[in-house]
Amino acid sequence: MALLQNILTQAFITVIAVCGVYVLTGLTGMFSLGQAAFMAIGSYASGLLVIKAGIPVPVAILIAVVLAMVVGYLIGYPVVRLRRDYISLVTLGFGEAIAALLNRMTTLTGGASGLTGIPRCIGLEVATISAVAAIALVAFFKTSKYGRQCIALRGDELAAKAMGINVTKIKMIAFILSVALTSYSGCLYSFYMSYVDPSGFGWKKSADWVIMVFFGGVNSLTGSTLGAFILSALPQFLRDLQNYRYVIYAVLVILIINFKPSGLLGEWELTIGNIKKSIRRIGRKNKKEER
Repeated sequence: MALLQNILTQAFITVIAVCGVYVLTGLTGMFSLGQAAFMAIGSYASGLLVIKAGIPVPVAILIAVVLAMVVGYLIGYPVVRLRRDYISLVTLGFGEAIAALLNRMTTLTGGASGLTGIPRCIGLEVATISAVAAIALVAFFKTSKYGRQCIALRGDELAAKAMGINVTKIKMIAFILSVALTSYSGCLYSFYMSYVDPSGFGWKKSADWVIMVFFGGVNSLTGSTLGAFILSALPQFLRDLQNYRYVIYAVLVILIINFKPSGLLGEWELTIGNIKKSIRRIGRKNKKEER
């Protein structure tokens, strides 16, 4: 039971981070290989505020998320003006710089040994509620004016500009929202694990999240959430194959690319309207079989 709770809690925390990546990649078409750095900022900032300053956990989380958003704004302001392939390179460099900085700040962050003494006060209930809230927030954003503009510029930036969309502003809004979600997942992670170290926030984690989005369906929030849940929980159930994690990921991605290029769910979303359509489709199919 304890193992299942641990797997579910970490899976829900990952879902929050992947929701942030979906906003960036699924809605705007931008690729970031440095998103894990914002998770690190959230984890370390919230943990240090509680340990060193004695600030209450909720306040520390709020301050950490705001700090990450400020850093995200400073990084995103020049980055969103670049071409999409350059964005991934710049964010990769930023992520590795943050990891190197955390390794060197031994007196403050503990360096490579990590930050210890963080109180463990986050459980499955908080992680579940937070994941549901994150999914609802991203779903609302997707259907809002800003979300529709994100999808428009993802298809063709020049056409979006011609329609009067402020491409830079929309990209920036999506980037900041993505940073806020990712850093919040980092806060939950630190207060659940009670220990963090720089090795857990490298570019590989950012790449994992991108894989999860494409595995479930880059055009579907439901698919991205499902992909995050499956690929984050799978290694926990297959602990004996932990060393072959990326081999398994590679095989799954190859299978998806060949048989389901748009991901597991494609563009399908879990909405009341789509559920009704599916029920009607199944009903018509059953009637045909009866005839």
